[in-house]
Amino acid sequence: MDNEKSKKYLLMPDSFKGTMDAVEVCQIMKASILKHDAGAQVICAPIADGGEGTVDCFLHAFGGEKVFMEVTGPQGGRIPSFYGRIDQTAVVEMAAASGFISEGEKKKDPSSATTYGVGELIRAAVESGSRKIILGLGGSCTNDGGAGMAAALGVKFYDSKGKGFLPTGKSLSHISRIDVSACETLLKKVSIEAMCDIDNPLFGPQGAAYIFAPQKGADAEMVAMLDRNLRFYAEKIYQQLGLQVSGLSGGGAAGGMGAGAAAFLNAELKQGIDVILDMLGFETLLESAEAIFTGEGQLDSQSLGGKAVVGIARRAGKAGVPVIAVAGRIKGEIQQIYNAGVTAIFQTDPGTYKNKEELFSHCREDLKKTMDRILAEHR
Repeated sequence: MDNEKSKKYLLMPDSFKGTMDAVEVCQIMKASILKHDAGAQVICAPIADGGEGTVDCFLHAFGGEKVFMEVTGPQGGRIPSFYGRIDQTAVVEMAAASGFISEGEKKKDPSSATTYGVGELIRAAVESGSRKIILGLGGSCTNDGGAGMAAALGVKFYDSKGKGFLPTGKSLSHISRIDVSACETLLKKVSIEAMCDIDNPLFGPQGAAYIFAPQKGADAEMVAMLDRNLRFYAEKIYQQLGLQVSGLSGGGAAGGMGAGAAAFLNAELKQGIDVILDMLGFETLLESAEAIFTGEGQLDSQSLGGKAVVGIARRAGKAGVPVIAVAGRIKGEIQQIYNAGVTAIFQTDPGTYKNKEELFSHCREDLKKTMDRILAEHR
């Protein structure tokens, strides 16, 4: 590396899921750069897509504090949870209240799981003075269309007999009337952005139930039932509120939470990467940058759907800044990723490991070796 002139690097990786979180990936990348160029200016901005780790990434980038509290877990018990507070902005990751990380493996039933705890986090943030909520949609074990979250924020759901109840995925079809007045009052002065890195609709072959519910423990019969109920839910929202969420891009995110957030919280669904880049003032950070290092656990065709690597490349390309992607594994045809603006792609996995345990035990050293090889080639 040329040490006569200080070079500026931006490090913006997502997590390598199952092995390293985004903060740790940043630390390894930074150490490698400084080993090759001790005078380099290295800016670390770990990225999250809205799932587990979103709050930590925001707090790492912007400061603030983590607020701990108890909320209602996905299956109804009380669980420890948290949200992030940055001045008057709160960052809520639904995985911290309605995800497998909170529920563990004791029960996998998306038809009975609730997002009520997510609403409790949002309510606590609003009542503590937050005027902007960034809601991370990812890592959920639920399929209630965000009805539980809405109920915690004051939305009332009634069945055909006029009795109030808390809808879950299996009981969305019991909704007869919806009263949103209390929720509207609570959120009157609050703006909400939902981080969403998928474009799946609420229901149908590419919807929340058919695409994601099997990963949450649903069998074929349950998937069909959940899909029917989400379709009914959309119709009821349209009848009662005059809002059409059926074809909403991202409406199927997090078990239909995307649609629920749009309908009940007036949330704007945005690509998760764009939410973070906007807050970072990305275009200003790009000025005089030598390169951006980004990456994630696996690069494949799904990386085109708004994931960190492609989202960064599309915006960096306008400024002519090279984007170097480092991935644990590269799978399938990735020419479209290059077409989106990524300059170079490197895989850390040598492809010689016999099992996941062996891969996991070597992943950090493999990332170091890959970074060293990249930086040595660009001396």
